[in-house]
Amino acid sequence: MIRVADFVSALSLRTLSPSTKTEWPIEAADFNRPGLQLAGHFDYFAQERPQVIGKAEMAYLDSMDSEKRTERLRAFFSYDIPCVIVCRGMQPHEELLALAKAHDVPVFQTDMITTRFSMNLIIYMRSALAPRATLHGVLMEVYGVGVLITGRSSVGKSEAALELVKRGHQLVADDVVDICKVSDDRLTGESPEMVRHLMEIRGIGIIDVKAMFGIGSVLMKKTIDMVIHLEKWDEQKDYDRFGLVDEFTTIMDVKLPRIVLPVKPGRNLAIIIEVAARNFSLKRMGYSAAQELDRRTNEMIQQRMNEMP
Repeated sequence: MIRVADFVSALSLRTLSPSTKTEWPIEAADFNRPGLQLAGHFDYFAQERPQVIGKAEMAYLDSMDSEKRTERLRAFFSYDIPCVIVCRGMQPHEELLALAKAHDVPVFQTDMITTRFSMNLIIYMRSALAPRATLHGVLMEVYGVGVLITGRSSVGKSEAALELVKRGHQLVADDVVDICKVSDDRLTGESPEMVRHLMEIRGIGIIDVKAMFGIGSVLMKKTIDMVIHLEKWDEQKDYDRFGLVDEFTTIMDVKLPRIVLPVKPGRNLAIIIEVAARNFSLKRMGYSAAQELDRRTNEMIQQRMNEMP
């Protein structure tokens, strides 16, 4: 569902003909330009989408006399369409406004050219209709990388995030992360409005990161690029020391790189997370230090084998 008020506000629309509906059951992030429908062809009519009228559609309506225009528009509004948006600041015909009011279909107007408005419309609808989930964790931007820090309560996620903020990185969300699946392979995260820019530090309480460290210390939204999972050090567990095998986790069917960091006294988690973010950026550009070490080792072994009599 898309709320009408959010739709109008996000796209800066003017209401020419209001409606009693407060939301629409739209499922696809797409729109329809009803040129064929105004010409009388209603096969495969995407009636469930917002109907965008541009210069071509308006010129076609202008070419008709009032009686024919009313006939075509009556057939158009007989379908259950969510809304009509008129682009380029053009004024719709009185017949269109009257029929829209009779069928309780809102009519909006924008000054944007049709192509630019169509792009904005799709971007907004993709975000509004995207699947969402909420996770326990901390989301930071570290050297341009969106790092989701997870782990059990009291493991040190907020303390690590606070140290990262002091080192110049940006907090997106603490404790609760609202995740949005904006495409098949991309997740974004943000903080719920109620706790935005706030952080809980045990022994101190709630602090306002934005007020304490400045506007440059926080970020509204960030793409999630990798997951760092914190867990208490287990002497019996064999932790990865070389990084030759990449580990992944899946969130909302999106595969993300995952690193497990054991936590014990004396480890500076903020610096380790910084290094992990930079190493991720290097891997994304095609360089892996672990693979380079493996290559050098193999070359040395081969060289010594060649030197053997």
